[in-house]
Amino acid sequence: MLKRTSLYDIHLSLGARIVDFAGWEMPVQYRGVIEEHLAVRTACGIFDVSHMGEVEVSGPRAEEAVRLLMTNDIGRVTDGQCQYTLLCYPHGGVVDDTIVYRFNSERFLFCVNASNTDKAFEWIKGQVSDIALVENLSDEYGQIAIQGPNAASILEDLSDVPPSEIKPFHFVMAELAGGIEAIVSRTGYTGEDGFEIYLTPSEAPELWGALMYSGEEFGIAPVGLGARDTLRLEMGYPLYGHELGEGITPIEANLGKYVKLEGREFIGAEALRAQKASGVKKTLIGLKMKDPGIPRAGYEIAKNGEKIGDVVSGTMSPSLKSGIGTGFVEPAFREPGTEIDVVIRGRAAKAEVVKPPFYKRPY
Repeated sequence: MLKRTSLYDIHLSLGARIVDFAGWEMPVQYRGVIEEHLAVRTACGIFDVSHMGEVEVSGPRAEEAVRLLMTNDIGRVTDGQCQYTLLCYPHGGVVDDTIVYRFNSERFLFCVNASNTDKAFEWIKGQVSDIALVENLSDEYGQIAIQGPNAASILEDLSDVPPSEIKPFHFVMAELAGGIEAIVSRTGYTGEDGFEIYLTPSEAPELWGALMYSGEEFGIAPVGLGARDTLRLEMGYPLYGHELGEGITPIEANLGKYVKLEGREFIGAEALRAQKASGVKKTLIGLKMKDPGIPRAGYEIAKNGEKIGDVVSGTMSPSLKSGIGTGFVEPAFREPGTEIDVVIRGRAAKAEVVKPPFYKRPY
């Protein structure tokens, strides 16, 4: 049976088209993907992301446990900060990519992908439950994101902590809308300024309503999973199952800046160290179409009629009005400016390698 977030009835009242996503009945769009996408880029979008999972690691040795799990170095952030990281298998493949919230040295919260919640929880528990308490708290959190240049203005009158005091990749405990206790994080998956708000699921409908009311003068619009995907792709952000997976390492996915190998040991470090030294056999690129056409996951990437890789994500960019995508190719073809072909329904369409992000915000 599919799960529903506490905002399901609101989505129906707004005319959302509902789809099955990772076992949840979620809104894929309301008024249309392009309109919702551009609302985020120019004003503000509000997202239900309550399907995301939350795994807490706590106890006197929690920081030790987290260091063992993470490719990034949690020692580089202080209490009240969060950090993007990957969780890897011993062979270097990715369990999940996640944002980790550091409350203090004895309490950390991993926000994991909805499709990976159970897997990530079992993996974390299997690795560190002997030295820390690992709990799946996903049912205890709802999550609403507001994203766009007007996000801070919308939150201003609703929060007892001024949004201006929350720096990017920092979070606070705040009281919203006159009494709703929440974690407010200046993070997002769109490339815009914005906030992700964690709260008790039963209070999510009230906060959604308050944000919509506050945001009316600022052009707020509900946004579904369709535009969430086009927004993240314009930024070159990875999506598990596409740019990341059990058979893909962070090095191959060009996420090496989130892998801190020097002087550290964590699960997968040995394999990643060896791969970094020997080089990769495939590497992730961004690509932009020069000919008409939209690259789609699974399409072949070719050079001079020979296959060199495959597209893993693609769309028609609403902001750029051109086809963009990502794909894995042989390393010899990774340099920006390299001309390649994307084979679209048997036709070779010209494209070029570009370095993401495809879109850069103007503020």
